[in-house]
Amino acid sequence: MKDLSVSIHDLHLQNPVMTASGTFGYGEEFADFVDLEKLGGIIVKGTTLHAREGNPYPRMAETASGMLNAVGLQNKGVDYFIEHIYPKIKDLKTNILVNVSGSTVEDYMACAEKIAGLAQIPAIELNISCPNVKAGGMAFGTSCSEAARVVSAVRKVYPKTLVVKLSPNVTDIASIAQAVEEAGADAVSLINTLLGMAVNAETQRPVLSTITGGLSGPCVKPIALRMVWQVYHAVKIPIIGLGGIMNATDAIEFMLAGASAVQIGTGNFIDPAVSMKVVEGIEAYLERKNISAVKDLVGQLKVD
Repeated sequence: MKDLSVSIHDLHLQNPVMTASGTFGYGEEFADFVDLEKLGGIIVKGTTLHAREGNPYPRMAETASGMLNAVGLQNKGVDYFIEHIYPKIKDLKTNILVNVSGSTVEDYMACAEKIAGLAQIPAIELNISCPNVKAGGMAFGTSCSEAARVVSAVRKVYPKTLVVKLSPNVTDIASIAQAVEEAGADAVSLINTLLGMAVNAETQRPVLSTITGGLSGPCVKPIALRMVWQVYHAVKIPIIGLGGIMNATDAIEFMLAGASAVQIGTGNFIDPAVSMKVVEGIEAYLERKNISAVKDLVGQLKVD
């Protein structure tokens, strides 16, 4: 047996495979396909301080080698999560993380503070790709100062492992990563979706109700790999890599580029059991390469 365990700050994962927020519900929805307790971790869908209806339909569209979504963080709010969802998932023997979103710094702080009180949620993933309504809708994650501001504020009220999910819709992701590291992030996850759009030539209208949406799937993987590689050389905190991971080879590539763990997102829609296949594939790779521990892969890309 190979050692598949990895650590993300104080978070100890039995293997490096996690499921990405917004693609795996609250975990229960996939229980018929995956032994949830064999995953490294589950990141539940985006949670906000108050309930959100999300965007009007249509809000999903298939694209070449990927998909667009503009769901709009539909959820029933953090209090509903605490009262109705948390009791159902809290005893799962895996790491449960909550993806925290907001439109103001105060929203982020209030939501994170409530989740901090849940004994069996060891970490949150802070989604800084949300539009800051006080700054004209610009995403927190597209500015070093804004990213640092929201992370610093949440750090004051959230004592557990704080993972910050970075937006790829920037010119210099390494600088953003450095800014959130200095502001108190324990780890970063990247990438979130890329801004894209789809057009229906027959109707001459956009496919999504919001015109633009978040692009994910295999088409974004080369960009995600490049960004993970750049961030790995810019920060000292652990990286969780995601973006188009569909199989074990994809996951291994992210780890070689510098990710300590990975998240599977769009792949869950295509094959609900893909996460466990990736775990098994990583172990088979370690056997074939005679590598004793998966953590020995991290950042080992040969570039000379």
